[in-house]
Amino acid sequence: MDDHNKRVIETALLCAQEPLTVADLSRLFIEDISTADIDEALVEIQRAWDDKGMELVHIATGWRFQSRLSMREYLDRLTPEKPPKYSRAVMETLAIIAYRQPVTRGEIEEIRGVAVSSNVMKQLEDRGWVEVIGHKETIGRPGLYATTKQFLDDLSLTNLQSLPILEDAAPMAAAEQLGQAVMEFDPDATVETVVINEGEVTEEVIEEVIEVTETISVEITDEASEAVEEVTPESDEHSDEAK
Repeated sequence: MDDHNKRVIETALLCAQEPLTVADLSRLFIEDISTADIDEALVEIQRAWDDKGMELVHIATGWRFQSRLSMREYLDRLTPEKPPKYSRAVMETLAIIAYRQPVTRGEIEEIRGVAVSSNVMKQLEDRGWVEVIGHKETIGRPGLYATTKQFLDDLSLTNLQSLPILEDAAPMAAAEQLGQAVMEFDPDATVETVVINEGEVTEEVIEEVIEVTETISVEITDEASEAVEEVTPESDEHSDEAK
């Protein structure tokens, strides 16, 4: 692909308010541009931005430019608002859903050992991180919870297989990888599901996942974070214990 067409793609990505797919980018041109040519151009644009404060990444819903993790401390000075803080109950619940999905509320409670308050689930649903994707064929047909494309986008992931491996002894390093790496997109993926044997979801596993998720959560965009009210650990934990 010539330099002019690459510049068109680069400009579109820089101006876009949402991630763009290869199909979106192909509509920029009157002439037929092959998918392979657009993919090649995207890789070349990535390389061209290697030494800059922005990077081009591939996430679940397409391609987008975003600031590098190393720039976060400087950009935060322009936006003094703190990102929303989530209680331990919220983070534990999110971790279990991410690694056990699809999972019912009762199964989450069984793993955590305490009742999951409605406020916890509401926070995750309002944030757009989890949703009910179906119902389990059992008594009461409880809802099955799974993570969303928004969850993957906020963590700069293309699919659930890109989540940190639980056996990783350095969750902080895994968090940095999530914030910066460009993951390979699986075009055949539809409803992505990761299932872990019940015996593998131990308290130590949950602790590790919480550390990773808490670190990554500071990368939430300002626009998205306005949709969620701050939840203090005291209030949510109290609600959990009360149940």
